[in-house]
Amino acid sequence: MGARKNVFVIGLDEHNRQILEGVNDAAQYRFHPVLTYEEIYGPQISFNGALQAAQRVLDSFDGPIDAIIGFWDFPVSAMVPLLRRRYGLPAASLEELIKCEHKYWSRLIQREILDEYPPFGLVDPAHDQNPPQHLRYPLWIKPVKSFSSVLAFGVADQDAFRQALGTIREGIGRIGEPFDALLEHLELPPEIAAVGGQMCLAEEAIAGRQLTVEGYRYQGEVVLYGVIDSVRYDNSPSFLRFQYPSTLPEQVTARLDDISTRLVTAIGLDGMTFNIEYFWDPGTDAITLLEINPRHSQSHAELFADVDGMSNHEVMLRLALGRDPDFPHRKGRYPMAAKCFVRRFTDGYVRRHPTGEEIQAIERIVPGITIDLIAHTGDVLSEKPHRDSYSYHVASVYIGAADETDLTAKFDQVAAALVYEIDDVAPEM
Repeated sequence: MGARKNVFVIGLDEHNRQILEGVNDAAQYRFHPVLTYEEIYGPQISFNGALQAAQRVLDSFDGPIDAIIGFWDFPVSAMVPLLRRRYGLPAASLEELIKCEHKYWSRLIQREILDEYPPFGLVDPAHDQNPPQHLRYPLWIKPVKSFSSVLAFGVADQDAFRQALGTIREGIGRIGEPFDALLEHLELPPEIAAVGGQMCLAEEAIAGRQLTVEGYRYQGEVVLYGVIDSVRYDNSPSFLRFQYPSTLPEQVTARLDDISTRLVTAIGLDGMTFNIEYFWDPGTDAITLLEINPRHSQSHAELFADVDGMSNHEVMLRLALGRDPDFPHRKGRYPMAAKCFVRRFTDGYVRRHPTGEEIQAIERIVPGITIDLIAHTGDVLSEKPHRDSYSYHVASVYIGAADETDLTAKFDQVAAALVYEIDDVAPEM
């Protein structure tokens, strides 16, 4: 065996470190962290500050830099291609990435080549009080750049629209300002330069089952390797679980493959993973594209490992080293897998989180699970970053199962066994 490859991982956390160290042929790689998740996603995000800090770490390394990877949303997703180019590694262009990440620019591109998108329009949160006249309620309103559904609101009428805009005005700068700093690295088309990173996109609401297509592009060929069902809590927009493989009819999956391939081919993204979110309405058989992300979802890593025998982290790793991912099919330990979300729907102060010993005991009793705590002692749930607008993410449970009945039974058992003590926090008036 030759020398181990030095792989630098931006924003490496403990959970994903364990997944990377479990990839096939892990002994071939030496993983080096470049900044912690907390250093990048603190109360304030500085794109140029994080980029410069990462460069200092890489510049100080005495040895070959074989690959630079990252699996988080902005700013990590944008730092990766810039750092790869700086250190002489192959990378997709920054423009290709921003064509996905800037939600308005992405919709303009989709409109040129697809029919499967909702009516949409721009909203200026600093001045507008009404949505574009051609849009009809119910709507979704969200910044042109956000992640994890942060500051994304479903609105049914004018009052809800204006209330959502007020909340967005207060918080849009946290992501919008560093996103504007990223846009300065590009020569943008005039219509996108005029929009910048602190405007909003309004879209007519989409109905149906939500799902995600994951894939990659290698030497020009678009390869789609999995479809994941996104299952929501009853009467809430918040996710209950991401479940793989999807239970969609085969003819729907074939249409998704065609749409996804056409979109990725139009944008580029060679040598990159991606995921594309859709809705499928069983009543009308309509497919509507929600968004394309120029990265794989780290939330799905264990799902693919459990079912197919390779995590999507390994796909990214092989692409970063110029190798064909050669993704396997159904070679894993379980027929089905999911990432499940333990949530609370009112604010709270965490007086106690489950201990490491308690988690290990649950993982011994319930086979095929991994628990990742999100809320910890001392946290105020509403102050946790990157939460959606409708709930509070307390813990994640990754489950490998024989079928959906086995999966839901395991989740119910784990959720009941997780001993959190959370006091109510009165909402601010």
